[in-house]
Amino acid sequence: MIILASKSSSRRAMLDAAGVAYEAAPANVDERALEAELADHAPAEVALALARAKAAALSGTNPGRIILGSDSLVSVEGKRFDKPADRAAATAHLRYFSGRTMDLHSAAALVRGGETLWQHTEMAQLMVRKLSEDFIEGYLDAEWPEVSYCVGVFRIEARGVQLFESITGDQFTVLGMPLLPLLGALRNLGEMPS
Repeated sequence: MIILASKSSSRRAMLDAAGVAYEAAPANVDERALEAELADHAPAEVALALARAKAAALSGTNPGRIILGSDSLVSVEGKRFDKPADRAAATAHLRYFSGRTMDLHSAAALVRGGETLWQHTEMAQLMVRKLSEDFIEGYLDAEWPEVSYCVGVFRIEARGVQLFESITGDQFTVLGMPLLPLLGALRNLGEMPS
């Protein structure tokens, strides 16, 4: 059984639906400090570094266990966005996203004993439609505080789908983890039947 180094309900739901045996234990990682350290790196590299860091944080206290770390990062026109700090930040993010293409980078890494066994990133592109002020306020009235835990200020499985004109990329990437490649890696490592 693997350990998921995350408290993300979306990632847990994906693993549950796919029949992956796991236990969840959130990792204690200063994500903002690591992002600042990697400020000049590409978004996919930062997402992957965060995924590895989360897995590595639990690896030392769980010898012999495979730890799954995962992270997502949003960039719009070269500007990176974190989870909104508060509702005012969420409003500002949505105003900025309006009419632009959001690049969503999702990464996953499997670590055992401090060694990275596998890592992978995927990107989805989400075209945000023009959002009115009334829509933004009504959307946040309905979705806050749940979207405060979501990079991009949306849950695609909820009202967040209303933000977009089109989406290019894998649905699991949009949900926050490259699930199909992960399942292949778990089969290759003998953690799931092949």
